[in-house]
Amino acid sequence: MTFASPRTIGRSALTQWWGDVTFLHWAVSPDTVGHLLPAGVRPDTVDGRTFVGLIAFRLSPLGWPALAGRWSFPETNVRLYTVDGAGRRGVVFLSMDAGDVTFVAGARLTLGLPYMVSDMAVRRDGGEITYTCRRRWPRRPGATSTLTVRPGERIEPSPVDEFLTARWGLHTSWLGRTTYLPNHHAPWDLHRATVVHGDDNLVASAGIAVTGPPMSVLYSPGVRARFGLPA
Repeated sequence: MTFASPRTIGRSALTQWWGDVTFLHWAVSPDTVGHLLPAGVRPDTVDGRTFVGLIAFRLSPLGWPALAGRWSFPETNVRLYTVDGAGRRGVVFLSMDAGDVTFVAGARLTLGLPYMVSDMAVRRDGGEITYTCRRRWPRRPGATSTLTVRPGERIEPSPVDEFLTARWGLHTSWLGRTTYLPNHHAPWDLHRATVVHGDDNLVASAGIAVTGPPMSVLYSPGVRARFGLPA
């Protein structure tokens, strides 16, 4: 793994800004999640463990934080960590709740990504950030999440921190084949964070049972990300 992008991207398929990003992670056995992955990829591991992530943030499809006021919305996704036969590391999204119907429709149609339409909000109150999500479509009873975190000190990432955040692409199944979509962005500015309140059912709704508090809670002010063409 590398905390800096291992590749450059010539022509961008799209550019996004991800802001106020909170990462929650639980360790899980690779044997319990392999069946959720598309053909040709397997769980990526550290010391025999893999992880499920709950990632909440603001997304601006316009690609720059200064333009976020023109078009931005909350997103919360549930993801697994993967590697394919060519050694390309990435993530597989099990669910992607977003607060913009137009964006959800476009992402589902063009790449087959599992976007869901949800009522969502991201609110700041002093030093705390609260993310809320209630899924509207496709309907799934109990698919909700309320998370309040308090970002803390900036950190130098550990190898596990790098594994959980420095992912340089996504694997997805689309039109009968597994596709890899590479991305490129600057290294994350990572901070430790504390969960002040957590009531999440999105991970369970994605088919993964976790118990206890997350083993890792991280926060970043954000990055600008560029995606290359699917391969």
